[in-house]
Amino acid sequence: MKKNFRVKREKDFKAIFKEGTSFANRKFVVYQLENQKNHFRVGLSVSKKLGNAVTRNQIKRRIRHIIQNAKGSLVEDVDFVVIARKGVETLGYAEMEKNLLHVLKLSKIYQEGNGSEKETTVD
Repeated sequence: MKKNFRVKREKDFKAIFKEGTSFANRKFVVYQLENQKNHFRVGLSVSKKLGNAVTRNQIKRRIRHIIQNAKGSLVEDVDFVVIARKGVETLGYAEMEKNLLHVLKLSKIYQEGNGSEKETTVD
């Protein structure tokens, strides 16, 4: 994912947390805030409690890949931060995708308009 699609600065993270709205399920929390750009930006947060650097980086790579695959169905003018909760480190890719897309649907960031994804439910 290109750098202009990422939230990188601490100032931006703080603004999203302070002024934005949050949505959650058992594995992820998503904070969102509208932006003035013509594309979305995403920030990732994976705690050291989830594992060592290798594990955390693997989780972040998977989240980025899921978002990249869903790029066409994401709303354009929003900044959002994805926070991984305890238990994500044990999920396979398919389960992680299912849970992340579920919380993005709750937040109305992900909208199945093109029919490329199938409907899933999360326990």
